[in-house]
Amino acid sequence: MTGAGRSGFVAKAFGMRLMHLGFESYVVGETITPALSGGDTLVAFSGSGETNSVVDICETAKDLSARICLVTASRNSRLSRIADCVVNLGDTTAPYEKTPVGYEVRQITGQYRSVTSSFAPLGTLFETAALIFSDAVISALMEARHSDIDEMKKRLSNVQ
Repeated sequence: MTGAGRSGFVAKAFGMRLMHLGFESYVVGETITPALSGGDTLVAFSGSGETNSVVDICETAKDLSARICLVTASRNSRLSRIADCVVNLGDTTAPYEKTPVGYEVRQITGQYRSVTSSFAPLGTLFETAALIFSDAVISALMEARHSDIDEMKKRLSNVQ
């Protein structure tokens, strides 16, 4: 798993849940992360798909013949072009300014304002969508593997 900033936190949360399911998963940059090998899969979270540190990591992984799976909000980015699998969560960066400001005007014209950049600054919408998406993947994997909660609980940290 890799990502920068808050997207990196989502990557770590996803990696943790994969471990709870019994998968071998690691986060780039952690001291116990082993070497990446050909055939491994690196899951990258990047809303812009342009974060230099994440691009560098993915380019290195590609040079090592690893597969890249990208979760992003940008279908035309450097990372989108090198990834083997792209999950585009949609344009979560749509400009707020295109929506009329006055409540009455929005109601009359049908241009409802949803949670956008003014209410959820920076990458909040992408990060939230990425967390929900990754939890949905975990739920689907639980069902496919016939995993039960009690088995997952055995993998929770017990030395806190």
